[in-house]
Amino acid sequence: MSLLDVKNLQVSYGGIHAVKGIDLHIEQGELVTLIGANGAGKTSTLRTLVGMEKKSGGSIVYDGKETAGIPAHNFVRHGLAMVPEGRGIFAKLTVEENLLMGAFYRDDKAAIQNELEHVYELFPRLKERFKQLAGTLSGGEQQMVAMGRAILSKPKLLLLDEPSMGLAPIIVQKIFEIIQMISAQGVTMLLVEQNAKLALEISQRGYVMESGRITMSGPARELLDDERVRNAYLGG
Repeated sequence: MSLLDVKNLQVSYGGIHAVKGIDLHIEQGELVTLIGANGAGKTSTLRTLVGMEKKSGGSIVYDGKETAGIPAHNFVRHGLAMVPEGRGIFAKLTVEENLLMGAFYRDDKAAIQNELEHVYELFPRLKERFKQLAGTLSGGEQQMVAMGRAILSKPKLLLLDEPSMGLAPIIVQKIFEIIQMISAQGVTMLLVEQNAKLALEISQRGYVMESGRITMSGPARELLDDERVRNAYLGG
């Protein structure tokens, strides 16, 4: 059974059909990427998967259960976490306070502390700045905070929306290295990313989304080598 199984998902905003009946699935332990141009419906898809948008049709089955009855604020308790586009940090809280917000529902204090130290090992820069207000960090550091906060929620499935957006190339490389490390530790991941080449290079499978529809899917390596994908997203 897939950890996530989406059938005929539809999302509408008034008369605008942002997602037009897509199917996708993610197996336990996979790193899957969803690529496409701006406005293709990628973010709408992710937001609907975690209950932030209401679907207008189709089904979302996560961990064997239909998600329709789960309030958005409870998804994290079920192991489904998202690092949103724009990071969504709490600017007036410290770095460490932001990280601990990921564990707000947990009461296993010893484990939380161990995992906090693990996050600091992944992101040494955050350890250096743990008392600093998160709003004063650089964009790359804020992305690290958002990812660390999600890790502390102990996700079964982690959704990442445009983690490289607006970051310098050297920071993008670091972020993608961390994504690979998190994946290697067994966390299932769905990655939405404008940098299609980097995303496909680290993923097992991929989906291509155009105008609200999935138009291609398959092993990431095959998509990297596909002439249509190369011309549309990889610069030929």
